Amino acid sequence: AEKAVHQKKEQSKTKCRKARRRHINLVSEFNRRQRKNIWLETHIWHAKRFHMVKKWGYCLGDSPTEKSYRACYRAMTKHCLLQDLSYYCCLELTGKENELLKQLARICSIDTGLTFEEACCLSGRFEGSLNLYRADRYPEDMLGPVTFIWKPRDGSENRQLWIWMHPALKQDILRELKAIFHCLEPEEIYIPEPATTSIQEGKQMDVVLSLGKKRKKEDEEGEEAVPVKKIIGDGTRDPFQSYSWISQTSGTVISDRTMEILRYRLIGPLSHSVLTETLKAASLQTV
Repeated sequence: AEKAVHQKKEQSKTKCRKARRRHINLVSEFNRRQRKNIWLETHIWHAKRFHMVKKWGYCLGDSPTEKSYRACYRAMTKHCLLQDLSYYCCLELTGKENELLKQLARICSIDTGLTFEEACCLSGRFEGSLNLYRADRYPEDMLGPVTFIWKPRDGSENRQLWIWMHPALKQDILRELKAIFHCLEPEEIYIPEPATTSIQEGKQMDVVLSLGKKRKKEDEEGEEAVPVKKIIGDGTRDPFQSYSWISQTSGTVISDRTMEILRYRLIGPLSHSVLTETLKAASLQTV
C-alpha cells in the first residue's frame, strides 16, 4: 500500500504538456534521449515521417510511414531528392603530402582502380573512391570501401585529406591508419561537458515551478538563456576517448571529425540547379 502511494505522488509531479513543450525543457529532454543513440540534424523531420531504427550508435530513418515511394522515384528522375548521410564517419589526415601518399599507398592498390595519388583527386577538384586493405596485405584482408577528398593546395607542403567511411568500418580503418602513421599518442584529451549539470537542472526546475510572472530563465546580463544542444561524442566513439592523434616522427595528425561535418547527397537532374540557388559565393575581402 505504501509503495502504491509513493508511485501516485511521483506521477502527480509530472509536468503538464504546456510545461513539457517549453523550449528549455524540450532541449533538455532531447539531450537526455541522445545519451545512447545520437540524433542527426534532420532527426525531428525523419521521426515524424519514418520508422526509426537504432544502428551503429545512431537513430536513423529506416522506412517511410506513408506510401511515398512514387514521390521519391519522381523526385530522383525529374526533380531532386536529398538524403542525409551525416552518420558516415569522417577521418581527417594532416601532414606532409609525400609522407601521406607514401603510407597510404600501403593500404590500397592501383590494380583496383583509383588511388590517393590520382591527379584529378590530388588537386582537390574531385572526390575519389577506393577499397582499403590492411597494410601490405593486398589482395587479402580487405577493410572496406571509402571515399576521400583532398583539400586544394594553398602553397604549403602540408595537406589535408578527408576520408569518409561507413560507421561499421570506422574502428578497423582508424586502427590501421594509426598503425601505419605511428600516431599512437593522443594530441589532446577530450573531456566532455555535461548537457545540463545538477545545479543547472535545479535552476531550471525553480524557474518552471516559480509562481512569478516571469517564467523564462535569464542569464546575468538579463538576456533570455537557452540551453545549447551538445552532442557528446558520437555513435562510434566513447565520449571520454581522445579524438586526435599525432605522430612524433613525421608530425602527421589523425583527427576524428565524425558529426562535425554534415554530409548530404542530392540525386536527380535538378540537383545542380538546387545547389546554385541555395549556395551563394562569398565576396573576397583582402585585408
